[in-house]
Formats: sequence, C-alpha cells, structure tokens
Amino acid sequence: MSKVLIVCIGNSLVGDDALGYKVYERLQTGSLLAGGRTVFLELSGMQILDFLNGDDLLVIVDAVQFGDPPGTVHVRDLADIPQAEGNPITSHHMGLREALSLGTLLYPEKMPRRTVLVGVEGLCFDQIGVPLTPQVEAAIDEVIVEIRNLILN
Repeated sequence: MSKVLIVCIGNSLVGDDALGYKVYERLQTGSLLAGGRTVFLELSGMQILDFLNGDDLLVIVDAVQFGDPPGTVHVRDLADIPQAEGNPITSHHMGLREALSLGTLLYPEKMPRRTVLVGVEGLCFDQIGVPLTPQVEAAIDEVIVEIRNLILN
C-alpha cells in the first residue's frame, strides 16, 4: 500500500464546517486506512505543512463553497482547488493551494506525490453550536466512498 495521509479540516462547533470533524470521527472507527495516517485540523493553511511526510497521496476533506447545491461532493486534484480570494498575506488567511505551494518551496522532500480535495458543498458556516445541515450530513457516506476509491486506485 502507498503512504496515505488524510487531513480532515474544519471547526467542530460551526454548522457545516464540522464536516471534516465528522468524517475524521468516522475514519477513526473503521479500517479504511490500514497503515495510513488521519489527522484533524481545526485550522487550515500553514498548519497542514506540519503533517506532510513525503506521502504518495494526500486527501484533504473539508466543507467548501464553490457555488453548487449544498451536499454536492467534489473530488478535485490540487490544480483544480480554487485559490483563496483576496490577498492571503498571513497564514490565518492562507488557502490550501497557497500553503501547499509554499510547502513545495520550503520542504520539497515532504510534499505528497498527489493531493486531492474531497469537499462537500456547505450551507451553514456562521452559526456556533448547530449541527450539520441535512444535505451535508447525508453526503458523509459518499465522502467515505470517494476516499476509499482514491486509496485503492
């Protein structure tokens, strides 16, 4: 089996942003990743670089806003992940593409061979203490299937 790192990103307390945490919980109870690593990050951006170790495959799981209906599952290679909007000057506002590009410059030996985002179109990103919306909750099984397909192919 190739070296696989799954990074689940999100805020476990904020509506659909908790998707990464919910997927992380599911991955901890299954045998999907024998020999692989799974981490949960409450913050994205630069923090991801701490966990890279020259893996063959990096799978990033996160709730996204690409403009599709809530619950839509996206599977995109790194080149297809949109850049952060605005001017991501600080690491607090740095998007995934920007952080991984910086990682390529600073730590080329630690960068994964392939990076794929498995994102679910979210709806609620501004309410603390509310659960996932039903559309995002219903997409979790599909996310697990997509991760399994990425690992096996």
